[in-house]
Amino acid sequence: MDKLLFGISGLPIGNGSKKFNYASGIDYIKSIGLDAMELLFVRSVNVTDKNKQIILKAKIDNDFYLSAHGSHYINLNADEHEKQEKSIERIKNAMEGLSKVKGKSLVFHPGFYLKDSKEETYNTIKENLLKIPYKEIDCRLETTGKRTQFGTLEELVSLCKEVSSCKLCIDFSHIHARQNGCLKSYYDFAKILQYVLENLGRPALDDLHIHLGGINYTEKGETNHLPLLESDFNYTECLKAIKDYNVKGCIIVEGPQVERDALFLKNAFEKL
Repeated sequence: MDKLLFGISGLPIGNGSKKFNYASGIDYIKSIGLDAMELLFVRSVNVTDKNKQIILKAKIDNDFYLSAHGSHYINLNADEHEKQEKSIERIKNAMEGLSKVKGKSLVFHPGFYLKDSKEETYNTIKENLLKIPYKEIDCRLETTGKRTQFGTLEELVSLCKEVSSCKLCIDFSHIHARQNGCLKSYYDFAKILQYVLENLGRPALDDLHIHLGGINYTEKGETNHLPLLESDFNYTECLKAIKDYNVKGCIIVEGPQVERDALFLKNAFEKL
């Protein structure tokens, strides 16, 4: 990509007087100065043959970037082989739904360690990811916010090296929460981007998918999303590092005030 886009996860809030669908949400988000939306397939793939044309028209008319977040029920390291197969099927179905509206990236959490070692979990998840056919949709492996979840930066970068269909989704808020508030300084954010640069090369930073937002956490990791300014997330130093590394791609903002926080971050970034 040739620039850094800012967008939201799910539908916008607006002023409360209107209920949005994906198509009207895209029109509204573009009208206020944002360029991207992450469709939420967390419970079901809600792009169908019935609504795909109106969503696609809104995307094309607004020169808009679409990604999607996959099911919360994906676990490529489930104890039962049948559940692993169902997780693969959920990923395939989400890719098919996203392709109907010419989306680009499918974001998902790969799985949980459960009773397995980290090495065993890694190998099982890698084997299952290799079963997913490449269909011009990037599988974006998202860094996770709880220590019981597979998905450290190091684990996912390694998978991206080994599985050609996979790319990275850095959720800075998740990394922050997973390590009980570890991201405090500019150096903390820059170290993450430097690690990606050294291991995946410049192309990874030229097409990076990022999640940002306020987050609440305990010693065990994330508990819930917060409005950005009600959290301890150091967005200023994060944005400085992103700018200094000339990151391109898309920043998706999560939380209860999605478009407000997304516009706030976009404006803050442009002022740096």
